[in-house]
Amino acid sequence: MAGVSLQCGDCGALLRSVQEAQEHAELTSHSNFSESTEAVLNLVCTTCGKPCRSKTESDLHTKRTGHGEFVDKTSEVAKPISLEVPKVDAMSNEDVNATTDQNDGTAPQPSEMVVPEVDKKLLEELELMGFSTARAIRSLHYSGNASLEAAVNWVVEHENDADIDQMPLVPANTKVEAPKPSLTPEQLKAKQQELRERARKKKEEEEKRVEREREKERIRIGKELLEAKRIEEENERKRLLALRKAEKEEERRAREKIRQKLEEDKAERRRRLGLPPEEPSAPQPANVVEEKKSSLPVRPATKAEQMRECLRSLKQSHKQDDDARVKRAFQTLLTYVGNVAKSPDEEKYRRIRLSNQTFQERVGALKGGIDFLEICGFEKIEGGEFLFLTRDKVDKAVLNSAGSELDSAIKNPFFGVL
Repeated sequence: MAGVSLQCGDCGALLRSVQEAQEHAELTSHSNFSESTEAVLNLVCTTCGKPCRSKTESDLHTKRTGHGEFVDKTSEVAKPISLEVPKVDAMSNEDVNATTDQNDGTAPQPSEMVVPEVDKKLLEELELMGFSTARAIRSLHYSGNASLEAAVNWVVEHENDADIDQMPLVPANTKVEAPKPSLTPEQLKAKQQELRERARKKKEEEEKRVEREREKERIRIGKELLEAKRIEEENERKRLLALRKAEKEEERRAREKIRQKLEEDKAERRRRLGLPPEEPSAPQPANVVEEKKSSLPVRPATKAEQMRECLRSLKQSHKQDDDARVKRAFQTLLTYVGNVAKSPDEEKYRRIRLSNQTFQERVGALKGGIDFLEICGFEKIEGGEFLFLTRDKVDKAVLNSAGSELDSAIKNPFFGVL
């Protein structure tokens, strides 16, 4: 099968003609070429019409422009390669003969390299758009002087090339195709506006994408914070339950200890009086026990006893707290009771706001504080917002008993221990 391309043995590049091989050798200094039956690819972009010579070049074009559809026209342009084509086939016969005579019949020497000729009007328009002269000439030359749009597209696709700002050079006798008509000023302005609009849309899309990523990150962090808060609240609830259970167990042990102490005191008193130890009583029939119980009179607890029990319960319920806090609660209650006893006609002393911060810190927050005031005659009114003692229910005897019990609780260091 006849060869349809030349392959560089140094880099593997496929070239369509001897002239391309010569240009490749001048640019790369490669000199090992051989004939190949593999045709140079001709993948034409269906969107912009750009030809690509390899799959790598088409992938790069897709990455830069987003165009992904190509038509393979390799078979249409593949032709057997002629190895007898002279390197400077554009030279006239006289130039060939002169060159041959100068070199004594040997092969012609490479011609002089010059800057390619491009469309002057297109060059001026590119320079007005901000492109350097070398970049503008290179883009016009390699885009075939087709149009301003083709030159701009070529710059966009090759802006990362190392030699993008180097002045291109071609043989002095290279034939330049006639340039196509350039864009009018109105078309140029419209093209510039289109390019700016395209860049703006691309920037807006990138900003929206970044904002979406940030919103997802904020939602994720919010969920993590809520989960951490839930776990912390659950741990706090478990801790409070364990603390209450420990308090109940401690209270049970304290009651058992008091009971044993009472039994020992009772036995000691019997010993001092010379009485024999108390024998455990034999179990009696249930009906006899019930008769004895029913025969005993039941005496209702007095106000003073209720107050004393309430204060004892308050101190035992808050024994884990500072003793100073319990003593301050007793002193506050004594102040309330004393004010009413001294000035029963003053309504301000008989009316207490339950939401008052000072009252809550000193009395309301302690278990039993409000109960003590209710025993003294205070009642909750207005939906539980106030404690109020009506004038007709002011009992100085009850208030004096309350003052005595509070004074005893404050002064007695062993109050509430037994």
